[in-house]
Amino acid sequence: MTPASNLTVTAQVYETLHRHLFPGDGLEAAAILLCARTPGPRTRILARDVVLVPHDACAHRGRDWLTWPGIVIEEAIDLAEADDLSLVLIHSHPGGFFDFSKQDDDSDQSTMPGLFQALGTLHGSAIMTPDGAMLARIYGPDMTPRLLDFVSVPGDDLRWWWSDRQFSKRPLAFTSQTRDELARLSACVIGVSGTGSVVAEQVARLGFGQVQLIDFDKVEGRNLNRILNSTLEDAVAERLKVQAFAEAIGRYRGDGVAVPLAQSISTRESVLLASQTDVLFCCVDTLEARHIADLIASAFMLPLFDVGVVIPIRTHGSTVAIADVCGRIDYVQPGGATLQDRGIYDPVSLRAEYLRQVAPEAHHDEVQAGYLRGMAEQAPSVITLNMRAAAACVMEFIARAYPFRHERNGQYARTEFSIAAIEEENHPESSFVKQPNSTLGRGNKEPLLGLPSLRAPRDRSAP
Repeated sequence: MTPASNLTVTAQVYETLHRHLFPGDGLEAAAILLCARTPGPRTRILARDVVLVPHDACAHRGRDWLTWPGIVIEEAIDLAEADDLSLVLIHSHPGGFFDFSKQDDDSDQSTMPGLFQALGTLHGSAIMTPDGAMLARIYGPDMTPRLLDFVSVPGDDLRWWWSDRQFSKRPLAFTSQTRDELARLSACVIGVSGTGSVVAEQVARLGFGQVQLIDFDKVEGRNLNRILNSTLEDAVAERLKVQAFAEAIGRYRGDGVAVPLAQSISTRESVLLASQTDVLFCCVDTLEARHIADLIASAFMLPLFDVGVVIPIRTHGSTVAIADVCGRIDYVQPGGATLQDRGIYDPVSLRAEYLRQVAPEAHHDEVQAGYLRGMAEQAPSVITLNMRAAAACVMEFIARAYPFRHERNGQYARTEFSIAAIEEENHPESSFVKQPNSTLGRGNKEPLLGLPSLRAPRDRSAP
């Protein structure tokens, strides 16, 4: 069963926090995390910003004791009020003690009631040790602390710190320990067709404790040459892709691992389900779906792995030839360059795609949107390309969760490969220009993702 609660911190906030909490003098320091929340049922706290407590403003800073001014908490409360944010008070344990002390307990008991009065319920505290490990807990109105199951930092590397102290030494990639840790996490696969079915098969067999499957489409005869686990019977019965695939996962993983949702990713139900995951895999064939996945990753601070393939062709008279066989994998970390920043889509291309959908007579544009650009091919024989790209996508996840590369993961924000030219090109995170991202850490603020179409239905019983 996947853990019910966690605190997620962006890499930028985490790095700022670590530098401030450990300035090199061996004394405790403090800060306040400004956190949004996801919708239930999981308790996910999203630390999207931080207020640093100035070292020289503290009345006392010792190796195991800290006294800091209430005015900083008042400043954090003012910042949190507008967006109904939660506060997590965090301080360092320079000695490396990975637990809450009696002094920490006493401090929380005197501080939390004031936060409840000012901002409502659900606030907490956390500690960090010199190696960067974090432990967090939250309080409800009864003032009983509840440890969050883990703290995650999805940056160039994917890092998790578990409250039960398991996996304190990071597992070695490709071992049974990786499977044991992944059993605690969930993965969401958006689009369970050509590349998506291959990605879903891999994450299920890697051992993720839960695999969410989101796709509105049904199995057709033309899909059978490229969707794993699909059968002729599925096509004849026009079964939903997610249902057929979920049953296949159940046959080798058991019940409860696969969670199918036969909806478009642009529906409220899909966004709510995806908000509960730990890792997003985007395997769709429309720009609109990628746009929504991009927003979900930002709003709920989730690591996103996006994969795409294409086979450009060229024509000369009646002669048709393959120009290239290409694939692309983008890793998007919360607070990093989004898919829109990277030019995967923009408002103009989104509008053009919409016009193609509402004007199917625009045959030329429809042809351009397929696997083979420029050729109307209903059942392309592309499973080998899909497998190549899907394997690279999931391998990118493994490399970041359990680093094994000779180079730093920051060099691989995007990987593009050409099978025709036998080439691979990598782009670092620094090669993309980030634009201001108002969706980052938006959490459960309505309307979801800032889109009016995803607004919560009104309570009809209300006056």
